[in-house]
Amino acid sequence: MVTNASEVDHYASDFKQLQALNDNNWVSPIRSHAMETFAGIGLPTTRKGNEKWKYTNVAPIARIPFALSSSSNTSIDVIKSVAPWSDSWTNVVFVNGFYRKDLSDQSDEFELTNLAELIEERIPVENLGSLTDISDDGFAALNTSFLQDGIVLKVEKGKTVEFPINVVFFSDGSPSTVAHPRIFVKAGRGSSVSVIENYVGGGGDYSLTNSVSEILVEEDAVVNHYRFLSESEHTYDVGYGRVKLSDNSVFNSRSFFKGANIGRYDLNVLIDGEYASCDLQGLYFTSGDQHMDNFINIDHAKPYGTSNLFYKGILDGKSRAVFGGTVLVRKPAQKTDSVQSDKNLILSADAEVDSKPALFIYADDVKCAHGATAGNVDADTLFYMRSRGIDLETASRLLIYGFAGEVIDKVEIPELRDFLEEAFLTSLPSYKFEF
Repeated sequence: MVTNASEVDHYASDFKQLQALNDNNWVSPIRSHAMETFAGIGLPTTRKGNEKWKYTNVAPIARIPFALSSSSNTSIDVIKSVAPWSDSWTNVVFVNGFYRKDLSDQSDEFELTNLAELIEERIPVENLGSLTDISDDGFAALNTSFLQDGIVLKVEKGKTVEFPINVVFFSDGSPSTVAHPRIFVKAGRGSSVSVIENYVGGGGDYSLTNSVSEILVEEDAVVNHYRFLSESEHTYDVGYGRVKLSDNSVFNSRSFFKGANIGRYDLNVLIDGEYASCDLQGLYFTSGDQHMDNFINIDHAKPYGTSNLFYKGILDGKSRAVFGGTVLVRKPAQKTDSVQSDKNLILSADAEVDSKPALFIYADDVKCAHGATAGNVDADTLFYMRSRGIDLETASRLLIYGFAGEVIDKVEIPELRDFLEEAFLTSLPSYKFEF
């Protein structure tokens, strides 16, 4: 039973109207099953028996009667002012969850279709939803209930996509509205592609972005995935990433957070092929009353897999961050090599981080390690810099820059790296470490 029936009532009317638009279509039974699931589990507002959401209170989200958003006439200049952009990329723009063909680029290098068009033409998307288990997560079920628009990207066998595909989900901050973006990526055998996934915008009124991304990486394929979240202080953002790797495939992830009232990124990578690897790195900066929750999980199901999980956080003001990182090594996954680390730099006595790295190992021939740190800068390091004639504020800022730059420097797309340096390093607070 739902903890609070109003959670379903908020969305019932919009759901009925959406279903009526696509009656007897392939998407209708998918939505119906998801809404039935959502009606049964609701949103994760209770603490008891809800370990995945233990440190994140979503009651503020649950009590707002969000209505479906609609597209608006946002200009391309507004979007370029808040999102990474290069004319050499293939840029795909969504406003309030709806595809804007007039603001987007086209390419014949790969198959890229907006989901709404496929629904309209009654063309089913194979494997859509196959990576996302909605049975125990209300937000994922809610996204699937309102499956309406997004992108379906397919890269053919052996194809190397030379320039990044930049997907921008822009919110104009319309009050009490929700968008449910959806991304499905299939990288064919031996292919290679870079995808940038952005959630930007927001306004002075509360809105919700509730997204799901599914990435299927076939044998010998490489996917480089970048995720950037920078919305307003009145935006709630819940995002899911579900990835499945086959033999010898590679998935590299770089995630960056610097804006939302409550932000949550739930990433799960299933290593379902031998000699597959993933490298997951992230940087989050929280200030004011912001709350960011990274729930990052790697499932080693096959032997000879490698994984690296490395996240860093910078906390200021009264903000709070949560890191829940789990590496599961199943019994067949012999010869697994996995490292997990979460490091946090706390700039304020009122800031707080909850870090819970975990390892579950059921194989007996593996090499695994994990760890977490949180605190201020070492006094000896600061003294060394000051002894070289650097003033306290400059030394403090350089140390913060260095801490953040370790992740930013791993971005291999020059234009994106420059954007992130500007976005993060210029927004870091003026600060003086004192001991």
